[in-house]
This record gives sequence, structure tokens and C-alpha cells, in this order.
Amino acid sequence: MTNLKALCISGMLALSAAGFAQDDNKLIINGSIQSDNLIPQDDSETGAKKGDHWANTNTFADFRAQYKWLEAGARFEFLRFPLPGFNDGSESGYDGWGVPNFYIKGKTKWADLTLGTFYEQFGSGFILRTYEERNLGIDNSIMGAHVALRPFDGLSIKALSGKQRKYWAHNDSWVSGADMEISLDRWFKGLEKNNTYLTIGASWVNKHEKEAGDPILVSHDKKTYKLNLPQNVNAFDVRTRLQKGGFNFLAEYAWKTEDPSVDNNFIYRKGNVAMVSTSYSQKGMSILLQAKRSEDMSFRSDRNVNGRSSLINHLPAFTMDNTYALAAMYPYGTQLAEGEWAYQGSFGYNFKRKTFLGGKYGTKINVNFSHVRAIDKNPIKGNIEGTKGYGSSFWKWGDEGMYYQDFNVKIDKKFSKAFKLSVTYMNQFANEKVVHSEDGDIRANIFIADGTYKFNKKFILRAEAQYLNTDDDLGDWWFGLAELSFTPHFMFTISDMYNSGGTKTHYYSGLVTYNTGAHRIMAGYSRTRAGINCSGGVCRYVPAYKGFTLSYNFNF
Repeated sequence: MTNLKALCISGMLALSAAGFAQDDNKLIINGSIQSDNLIPQDDSETGAKKGDHWANTNTFADFRAQYKWLEAGARFEFLRFPLPGFNDGSESGYDGWGVPNFYIKGKTKWADLTLGTFYEQFGSGFILRTYEERNLGIDNSIMGAHVALRPFDGLSIKALSGKQRKYWAHNDSWVSGADMEISLDRWFKGLEKNNTYLTIGASWVNKHEKEAGDPILVSHDKKTYKLNLPQNVNAFDVRTRLQKGGFNFLAEYAWKTEDPSVDNNFIYRKGNVAMVSTSYSQKGMSILLQAKRSEDMSFRSDRNVNGRSSLINHLPAFTMDNTYALAAMYPYGTQLAEGEWAYQGSFGYNFKRKTFLGGKYGTKINVNFSHVRAIDKNPIKGNIEGTKGYGSSFWKWGDEGMYYQDFNVKIDKKFSKAFKLSVTYMNQFANEKVVHSEDGDIRANIFIADGTYKFNKKFILRAEAQYLNTDDDLGDWWFGLAELSFTPHFMFTISDMYNSGGTKTHYYSGLVTYNTGAHRIMAGYSRTRAGINCSGGVCRYVPAYKGFTLSYNFNF
């Protein structure tokens, strides 16, 4: 990959030279800088450790240059002393520094060709989704070649091949694939005239992985066997999407060939996932209904790891993404290898102004329900390595029962031109043994009030009050936050999370944020609890930490 890296960086330099040499052509250079820093301290009450370094930092600098039909980019990362939780346990290897991501792209009206680092998603991501999520320490980009073709209106074709990033190296296996999507409404004008849009798509992904390390031996009937691991694992995806007016319908099915790995205890079982999603919206109302069943769909470019790295695909969690502190305390992580039945429904309605429930300014209500449970499994007795592992009836639920469930009601109400209030009730269940490998179930009721008062165009006060009630785990929690904004430059934030049921511990934070132009600086002091941080069904454990924080963001 060294020669490719040199080519991409040389391309950036050549673009810069060409753009500055000719005044009649525009060279566009943009990018961003993000730096999150912590000066840690020991804290005996929470178990936070100062660590081996006086400061920790996650720093990224992205640069991109565009000139005519050429584009080139690179990212510098300094993660030599990463923030707590990014280089712990089985996920060690995150620390380092350098330029791991770089690319050069040529673009025409009907084709794009990329050499270097790229991200891609086929369909909903069931067989391929490469992306970056810095808050979770995820960057599973592919280094290689990517081509996107648009030979004529309504047809899109993609093809790619390369090796997937694993922190500061790349896995040995090759990931290759192709995707085709057809917009039938572009071919049959009668559909578009009737406000109807119909798209069909199909994808294929191949992982070519040779055996590495010591052979895997299993015992059956007092005999020892060596597992014959497949060098090629193929995955396929088909989907269709229909939109007519405010009605949307998506159906998608994906499957993959036998893929023994650490995730599934090296069983030889084919994986699959099926999803149906439908929604309807009109002025003042929206409805969403979704169902998904997945089985043995962990798909990695390294079969010997089971952390956040090396995932080729992504299965979205059919649960609500909670941003409030207590609502996000017991989040759900998608069960890729175990499989799951997942359901989600959402209903939103706006009561009109000057009605009994709408009042002077109107009222918004949103109800959301999520339910995730085990699939049916009939395990093979004895050592399952090298076998198909289990039998399963598609429609039947499993004996392990419910994994996760939440019911949310949120009401947004504006009482005057200056004051608006949002109140939320959430009933939550989490099977912690399945979701986060901890004992016990969590049953919680959560109440949230979030109010904003606008004194004038520049002076705004926002406050939160949250309460989590549970007889499980550490018992009840309280959370309070006050945020005072002097737009467009300053914002002052103080918060405290208090465990009144168990540890009697306060987790406090004080922050000052300054914005000017494209710059944003945030400084503060905080004590943070240990817990699970999730986004889109992917989770990361964050240890307790305490200290001074400083963040800087710049876009140019």
C-alpha cells in the first residue's frame, strides 16, 4: 500500500500546483480539524485512573483538494495517547499516528474511479457498510479501487476491491463486491407522472481469507479433527423500494454462505437477514412500521476477532436512538451472531393551532415502540464447532425470550413566543446478560423534561430534568442540566448525574463553548461514569474518567 499512498499524496500536491499556476481555473481546498483532549485525574470514588500519560487526545485533520475532474484527499490522525476506552481490552491497537486514509478520484459525467481509501454501503448495509464513527472508535474503510458507473439514466453500477482497515494496518483478506440499482420510474415515465417511484437493487460481496495461524482442532466422538475453513465467503442482497406520495415501502433480503468465525463459535451455518419497512406521512402526521429477522450475520474480514474492528457489514438496530443521558444509560446493541427478531413502530401527530389540544401554538406528540427478542434455536448437543450449530424455525421466537424493549411518548409544546417545553416518558427493558454480557435484567421508567426560554435573539436558556426509576442494577438516577447561550459566540453548560439508589455518587460537568466563524472551542471539567456508548446498534464500553477537557473544531 506504500506506493498507493505516495501516489495519492502526490496527486494532492499536483492538484495544488496546477490550481495555483492557472488563475482562470479554480482550485477548491477544504477540510476539517477535530481535536478532543483530556487531562486525566485519579478518582477513588468512581475508579477513574490517571493512566500513564499526563494527557490523552483523539485528533483528526482531513484535507481535500478538487480541480476540474480530479479530487484527492488525506486524513492525518494523532491517536498516540487516545482517550479512555479507545484502546482497552480486546480492542488494543487503536493507538498510533500517521496518515492512514488517502485517495485520488477521477470524475466524469458517467463514471467515478477512486484509488486509495474509500467508504461504501450497499442497500441498507446488510452485506457491506464501511464508515467512520469517531465516537465509537470505528473506521472500517477499504484500501483499494472503487468504480461507480452511470451508463444511462436510471442505472447505477458500483464495483470495488481492496483490504479493510484494522486500526493502523489492513487485514490480509480481500473484500470485493458489486452493486446495481435500477430506478424503473426513469424508464417508465407513467410511474413518475403518477408520483410513483420504484427502485430495485442487487448486491454481491466476497471475502477471500486464507487460513492464518495455528489450525483449529475440535474433538467429536473421541476423535480430533482439523477445521477446513472456507477461503471464500460470499454474501448477496436483493431489495426493492416503492414510493408513492407520502407512502414508502422497503423490502430487503440478504444471505451469506458458511462463515465459521470466533463470533459464531466456528459453526458452518449460512446466515440471512430479512427486513420490511413501511411508512406514511402527510402534513401533521407520520407512521412507521418495521420488522427484521437476522441469523448468523456477523461478516468480518478477520474471522479471528470479535470486537468493533473488521466488520464488513452493519445491521441497524430497530430501537430508538436516545440522546438524553438517562434514556441512553442502558442502550441496545444489535446481536449480529446470535440473531434477533426486531420490531419498531412510530406514530407522530401535530395538533393544529387554536384547537383544544393544540392551543395557541400547536402541540406535537410522538409515540415509539421497539421490541427485540431471540430467534428460535435447537442447538446440537455436545461440541458445536465444525457443525451447523443449531436448527431454527424462521417464524418462531426463541426460548431466550426478550432482549430489549422500550416504549416512548414525547410531547412538544410551545407555550409562548419565548418558552417551549418537551416532556418524555420511557418504559425500558434490557436483558443485560445478552446485550452487555452482564447479569440481570433492567426494568426502568424514565421521565424527562426539556425546556427552552428565549429572552431575546441572543440570550437563550435551556434546562433538562431527568429521573430514572428502577429496582435493578444500581437503582434510581437523577440528572439535571442548564445551558445558557449568548449567541453567536458563548455557551455555558453545567450538569450533574446522581445515583441516588446505589453508589450515592455525583457525576458532574462544567463546560464553556466559544464559536467564531468556522472555529469552535470547548473547555471544561467533568467526572464521567463507566458505561456503554452505542450508536446505530454498535456499542463501545467507556471506563470512568475525570479531569479537564478541551475540544477544538475547525472547518475550512
